Amino acid sequence: MNFKKDFIWGTATSSYQIEGGAQEDGKGLSIWDVFTREEGKIFEGHTGELACDHYHRMKEDVALLGELGVKAYRFSISWPRIFPKGCGTLNEKGLKFYSDLVDELLKYGITPYVTLYHWDYPNDLEMQGGWLNPASPEWFASYTETVAKALGDRVKHFFTFNEPQIFTWLGYDKCIHAPGIKYPAERILIMCRHIALAHGRAVQEIRKWVPDSEVGYAPTCGNAYWPVEETAELIDAARILQNSFGEQDWIYSSAFWNELIIKGKFHEQCKELFGPLLPDITEEEQRLISQPLDFCGMNLYQGTSVSLDSQGNLLLGRLPAGHGKTGMGWPITPKAMYWAVRNFYETYGLPLLITENGMSALDVVSLDGGVHDPGRLDYLHRYLKELERAIADGADVKGYFLWSFLDNFEWEKGYDDRFGIVFVDYDSQKRIPKDSFYWYRDLIKETIPG
Repeated sequence: MNFKKDFIWGTATSSYQIEGGAQEDGKGLSIWDVFTREEGKIFEGHTGELACDHYHRMKEDVALLGELGVKAYRFSISWPRIFPKGCGTLNEKGLKFYSDLVDELLKYGITPYVTLYHWDYPNDLEMQGGWLNPASPEWFASYTETVAKALGDRVKHFFTFNEPQIFTWLGYDKCIHAPGIKYPAERILIMCRHIALAHGRAVQEIRKWVPDSEVGYAPTCGNAYWPVEETAELIDAARILQNSFGEQDWIYSSAFWNELIIKGKFHEQCKELFGPLLPDITEEEQRLISQPLDFCGMNLYQGTSVSLDSQGNLLLGRLPAGHGKTGMGWPITPKAMYWAVRNFYETYGLPLLITENGMSALDVVSLDGGVHDPGRLDYLHRYLKELERAIADGADVKGYFLWSFLDNFEWEKGYDDRFGIVFVDYDSQKRIPKDSFYWYRDLIKETIPG
């Protein structure tokens, strides 16, 4: 593969999925700490109480990142580890953990990329209405100010939110994620407005306290459409589909969220779908939300195929019998990487970072002591070739963060799925780099000069 020499190669994790230390050193409860205690919510009753014990094994893990050779690491901060009740009294020990993590990364020449919110919302604030509360944007702004002031002398790259599509949809509609509260569309739309305002206020605080920073957000692109045959008709259909949505899929649509966060307004289709239920966004609020971003993230694992039946009608998601799937059952669709990136860049013109891409696999420790994951190698190679093609065709993509560095707590799936390029034995907490770790290390060596 032929990526430019300054391409950013990284990997990623999130706080609740790896840290553990759920009740240590003054950390408060998150909605996930509470949700995982509810019977039947998580596979085999798993929790993030210990996870990968990264809270105690941080230096060991960063040393592995150094061995991997990545030049960037995307991690998230646990809001209730900083503010146990979400706001008010600061937990200095929690803040010190992230400060120490940043210092350790810099020691290895690894640039930290901080995600402010990757779903572990403070439970005390959820009890006050969470994102439904009109005060929630200011809660988030205050938390952001603290992080920016504490880390901004060393951290220059920030993401405000990770996948607002998913934590709203699965947390407040499908209820398979925390906090598992079912809300009607009218309330979820109010939450979306507050999340957008919180994003805007966070950008303001980061710009204020870290003026030399770069800021974006990291939506998923789970509804990435790609043409099975690259004809003009199907290419156009895929582009239109990616930039639109309907009554059933609006909440997890990248089009809905990109219009809201990047342009500061509800998508034009929202008026037709929701009418008087749609909250107002004033011109002043639109300016607040739509402040210029330096980049946009894209989390991409799979996409939806677009083809034609024998009558010339569009078929969505039709794949051949026996088409390849990941361990989680997601279809392997590398062309989605090319078309999602291309369609996003042509629509918004923002530089992109692929903030998550990878696959779950049924990894085991083999008799020889290694973890061999040829399916993951093939998956990564195929998706990266399509990313390379999108860049060659004009898309401005700054870097790629492989998901995930470590096997981890995979939300409602518990520890049943393994996404990492490092195997974690959850009983012993032993780390075993997989074949994909060494493959990625060698790829980075080939593309970074010196």
